[in-house]
Amino acid sequence: MAASSDSSESDQLRPSDQSVSCRSGNRSMRVAENERRKKAEEPFVLALKYFSDVQTGTPVTGNDEFEKNLVLVERVAYSNGLSPEAISIMLEFAMSLRMGSSPCVRVLKCLLPSSVVPQEAVVRGVVWLNVGKMPITTQVLFLKWVLTVFDMIDAKDQLRAVYGFIFSFITEENLCPFVCHLLYLLTRKESVRAFRVRKLMDLQSKLGRQPFLLHLLSLYKVFSPELVALSVPSRVKSGFKNHNSPWKVALAAVQRRNGAQIASAISLALPVGDRTSSRKRKHGHLQIPVLTSVTNKQPHTEQNSRKKLIPLVQIQSFDQLLKTMHQIELPAQMGSLLGSGLALQYLDCVQEESALLRLNFWLGCALQEEFLFGSDDDAAHIPEETLQFLDKLLSAQHFLQEGFSSSDAFLYKFLNVWDGSLMRPQILGLLSNIPVIPALHLGKLLFEPLTQLFFTSSLFFKCGLMECLNSMLVKWLTWHSVYALEDDLDISLGSHTSVNMTLSGFKDSVMELVHFVGRLASVGLQLEGCHTLLLSFVLDFYGTVCDTFLKFGLPLVVMPPAGVFYPAFFAADPISLDRLAHIMHRYRVNLTSAKNQEKATEAFHISRQTFQEFNHYLVFMVNCLWNSRMFKPGMDVRLSEELLQKSNVPQYWTRFDLIHHPALMSYAFDFHQKCWPGRKEMDLNSIKHLKPWSWYLQYLFNQGFDGLKDFFQSNINQQLTVDDGQGDSQQR
Repeated sequence: MAASSDSSESDQLRPSDQSVSCRSGNRSMRVAENERRKKAEEPFVLALKYFSDVQTGTPVTGNDEFEKNLVLVERVAYSNGLSPEAISIMLEFAMSLRMGSSPCVRVLKCLLPSSVVPQEAVVRGVVWLNVGKMPITTQVLFLKWVLTVFDMIDAKDQLRAVYGFIFSFITEENLCPFVCHLLYLLTRKESVRAFRVRKLMDLQSKLGRQPFLLHLLSLYKVFSPELVALSVPSRVKSGFKNHNSPWKVALAAVQRRNGAQIASAISLALPVGDRTSSRKRKHGHLQIPVLTSVTNKQPHTEQNSRKKLIPLVQIQSFDQLLKTMHQIELPAQMGSLLGSGLALQYLDCVQEESALLRLNFWLGCALQEEFLFGSDDDAAHIPEETLQFLDKLLSAQHFLQEGFSSSDAFLYKFLNVWDGSLMRPQILGLLSNIPVIPALHLGKLLFEPLTQLFFTSSLFFKCGLMECLNSMLVKWLTWHSVYALEDDLDISLGSHTSVNMTLSGFKDSVMELVHFVGRLASVGLQLEGCHTLLLSFVLDFYGTVCDTFLKFGLPLVVMPPAGVFYPAFFAADPISLDRLAHIMHRYRVNLTSAKNQEKATEAFHISRQTFQEFNHYLVFMVNCLWNSRMFKPGMDVRLSEELLQKSNVPQYWTRFDLIHHPALMSYAFDFHQKCWPGRKEMDLNSIKHLKPWSWYLQYLFNQGFDGLKDFFQSNINQQLTVDDGQGDSQQR
């Protein structure tokens, strides 16, 4: 019985024991793994130390220590690649021939970088070429290795500094093809000299019209056509050969294990067009190609070989881009520029017309084939790659701060067939980047399709379109303020476009856009019952319009229509009322400044009607909010006296002042309770007395109503403010 009891107790304890043993076992495995890694790293570090410290003249034959260390380095290289420090040590060992030339080839073949190659190591290797003891086959192998890892070299400035030294090896017949290829990658305009051209011409007379010589000469001719009198054929056979075969497969395997993207020069992946699976998918064209290099490919024409010195794919930083700005090689697939920030920076700085033409051609074909000429099957389902494509296109346009002409042309057509919901954020984002359009074409291209969409879509589409048009207006005005010429005659609409228009034409386009939004907003607010959300986006737009003169330097002031002003004034939320007051304050500041400039400059003119509209709105707001004269004769809002009496609203003329306005009444109640906490009856008119009125104004302004504060301070004399308020209260 005791035995059985012990057995049952052990059975009860066994699960917890197993859990503890499992945890301890896992801990032991982790500790063992860490120890194993340390043990693996230590021999590799010792191996590198051996090759760093080995003395010149050490024999190779029968040297077990050398063999053991080299095997260890090879194992690490072929599995995970070598670090930059390891590359430097092993390359220095191989090129210095400290143990003779026999191990040199073996070491060079295992130089597989895990990340980057230090350019200092490459420069030292180039210098070792001049020692004279190295076999020619080893020199060729070293140059092949440099060409293979060229895109992985962390910088090129020191290599270009020894351009002349590298050029001196061009007379060696066996090295000439590889030296020409390396020089082709390193050449800049300042590298082209008359004596180098003469040397290449002499070599050509000896060796014949070799492709590697013709390619280097053609590049020289691009930079200095006056020095190269040679007629380069339009098609050159072979070009530079792909010399990376000894390392290609091994490098690809190392990069895959490390989870990194294979460098373009040694990439084994198929181009985007070769993926057969994408052909079966809708929107298959909407994939941004990977930014790749064509430097190691075989160029065929003189035109194709121009400006192919430094591939964009090898630029790793903006500093490097600035240093090599005029030696950049454009990628084979121009669409890949959209996926690279550095490529967009290059496009923005250089403004190369050929690059923009190629990019716009590719982009136009992709957009129109997929959205205008594509199938309508399953149109409700948009593939993720399509949304990513449009998002990248938007990101590129925001970076460049302007749109592409091909996407603009696509939008003009697409708006006529768009339902307003398909890819709404992306389409509205592209729409906001459309450049200024002459007023004559605005109606047909934009206003007609947008009007149909606006009145047949939901509230959220209306709000989105208002935000889009506001963003469009801001960009138009920004372009004007940045690119307007000093003589105010011509306005360049963008750094990448040749479209110009007169200042009057630009003003007409802006005015048409503002009037169009005013019409949409007036009817839209009626349809949506003056919805607060829609009103907020409308006020955002007029927050931009009211500052067109002072903020953007455009001599144009356009007042909001009555269908926008009065819904904002009668709104039940205090934010809308405060924003309207701020907008009216900014209108006053802009019009005052414009009036002063109009006196000084005859060419400057704001229409008299604009001043009349502003004064009309200003008088209405002051009479209602400050003077409590609502429904008085001469006011815009008119009701018959009989109807007002039947409403039984006491003192109806005060219903929209600073105390009784629906948007501010809650603040008046709160102030009354704080000012007279003992009163049982609520008498809001008591606030209009002298001291409470001043306190109430300060109370309102402390609530964050800066718009109301600026409006009253700029439009009402403060001394008369208190007297008027007191006088009103006594009269009523």
